[in-house]
Amino acid sequence: MAEIRNYTMNFGPQHPAAHGVLRLVLELDGEVIQRADPHIGLLHRATEKLAEYKTYIQSVPYMDRLDYVSMMCNEHAYVMAIEKLLQLEVPLRAQYIRVMFDEITRVLNHLLWLGAHALDVGAMTVFLYAFRDREDLMDCYEAVSGARMHAAYYRPGGVYRDLPESMPQYQASKIHDEKSTGLRNENRGGSLLDFIEDFTNRFPVYVDEYETLLTDNRIWKQRLVGIGVVSPERAKALGFTGPMLRGSGVEWDLRKKQPYEIYDRVDFDIPVGVNGDCYDRYLVRIEEFRQSNRIIKQCIEWLRKNPGPVITDNHKIAPPARVDMKQNMEELIHHFKLFTEGFHVPPGEAYAAVEHPKGEFGIYLVSDGANMPYRLKIRAPGFPHLAALDEMSRGHMIADVVAIIGTQDIVFGEIDR
Repeated sequence: MAEIRNYTMNFGPQHPAAHGVLRLVLELDGEVIQRADPHIGLLHRATEKLAEYKTYIQSVPYMDRLDYVSMMCNEHAYVMAIEKLLQLEVPLRAQYIRVMFDEITRVLNHLLWLGAHALDVGAMTVFLYAFRDREDLMDCYEAVSGARMHAAYYRPGGVYRDLPESMPQYQASKIHDEKSTGLRNENRGGSLLDFIEDFTNRFPVYVDEYETLLTDNRIWKQRLVGIGVVSPERAKALGFTGPMLRGSGVEWDLRKKQPYEIYDRVDFDIPVGVNGDCYDRYLVRIEEFRQSNRIIKQCIEWLRKNPGPVITDNHKIAPPARVDMKQNMEELIHHFKLFTEGFHVPPGEAYAAVEHPKGEFGIYLVSDGANMPYRLKIRAPGFPHLAALDEMSRGHMIADVVAIIGTQDIVFGEIDR
């Protein structure tokens, strides 16, 4: 008899379904996976080490570049850790703005996940739908921070600035005449809040469209049901958080269990799966679209009625108003010191975690009293999920690995930090 040996195959790193620079070494028996070995290190950009050589405020833009689909949520955990060490009080309006943008970011993240996951499994149309809707939310990022992706909008003590009173408008061009430009600007006549409210009114219909395309689709269910099953016990043992944990039937959400900012003031539900397979995790995220929409609506309502400061008035931490800075020597000194030397944080250590779209995103910060962190450790939600890929894909086919990577919603910026 000829000796039969397992076949070893490379998956990635330049694979359209690898979601970044993932290299998988698959050990196969025919087309059945015996072992999957994830190799990381191809993207490594040393965010944790760089932070030790930058002032606290200079590291905010690095956070955007971790999970580059959930920009503001990364910033949120980082500024919360700094605020814990400084024992800094954040104005209530800033807390509402943060929560509203956290949920906008959750929708942005899930839209990219939905488009990419469907594309990996073979459905093209959903990707186009999801990106059509992401475009509006990217405009909200741009209106508030000036950047479409890497916003650097959250600051220790609040947010960079208040919500703008007007939305940027499209201009007529050779391609778009006055009439079509007028149609494109229809919902941009008011403030940013008006624009976001218009989006929240339209969005439930969009979610119904995604569900029409996928939820009862025969091929979609054949590819996802019963694939990558993780029991609640194993999910907890493997360190799962977010939709990966809730898909397995564990009702754990930091927004409810360890409320931060104003999450204890808003009303929403935690969707939970039953079977712990790829299909349940898909359903959990679809329901999260609807719950995030609910939270955003409640934030808009509160923000309309309650003007106020959006950043701390402690000018050793937050810059003074530009008008004051140009008229007052004291304020000019504060401004100069803040942007050259930064602020000093009392010695100590703090851990702050947020319910990031992918799970628990935590920042462990150690200060020795200097103007830079002594040590920064990032707890990325995608890392334990990727570590479980071997266990989740054993006994499945090669094509199922693609569905499992999609359901894990992996972004390499945070895994290979």
